[in-house]
Amino acid sequence: MALGQRLEKTVKGTDLALAGEALSLDRTGALWLPEHRTLVVSDLHLEKGSSFAARSGQFLPPYDTRETLACLHEVIQRLDPACVVALGDSFHDARGPERMEPGDRAMIAALQEGRDWVWIAGNHDAAVSEGVGGRYCETVSVGGLTLRHEPLAGAEAGEIAGHLHPCGKVSMRGRSVRRRCFVSDGHRLVMPAFGAYTGGLNVRDAAFEPLFPKGFTAYLLGDGRVFVIGRTMLGRD
Repeated sequence: MALGQRLEKTVKGTDLALAGEALSLDRTGALWLPEHRTLVVSDLHLEKGSSFAARSGQFLPPYDTRETLACLHEVIQRLDPACVVALGDSFHDARGPERMEPGDRAMIAALQEGRDWVWIAGNHDAAVSEGVGGRYCETVSVGGLTLRHEPLAGAEAGEIAGHLHPCGKVSMRGRSVRRRCFVSDGHRLVMPAFGAYTGGLNVRDAAFEPLFPKGFTAYLLGDGRVFVIGRTMLGRD
């Protein structure tokens, strides 16, 4: 209860600006660019469960794709974007589209209907180039923003990337919460993984240091809202 009350006090809103562009951080982990009516999601990792089964015989409940697409459907219905950008690693491997259930494939087609849909290549699904609709590219420019899968050290202001699956951990009085999060320093933004079966890397990990040498703010996904947490409040795993 005390931790929840402390988090409530840190809320400053979920909108920010990057390279002169307005951003809205959605509670689902999606990013909304209102001036461009563009929705951005990262690291869906569709068919991760079936990938584990195909590679190692390790069977996970085969509902990750359906759960991820249901969450994506909710935010698309709510915001009605003209364009959706999937920011890489949309499939857990290049053969993911082949393993999709017909109903899940139909869901993607329904979500794409009437809007531009862009698949950005990630390290897991760089070889995927057809079979699931939409168009494919390495990067996308939206206004003053550059959208790519993997963040680049030294990139110009306005970079939006995924790949690292950031999570933030907050502890108080012997209790802690660990949640997926956006992370930004006002120069670039790294997005949380959107997929149902995706893990997360603590934002205090060394992998984030060259990207945010002057510090950052984490935007943790809570129950129905986004919490703004300063770096000094975040703990290591």
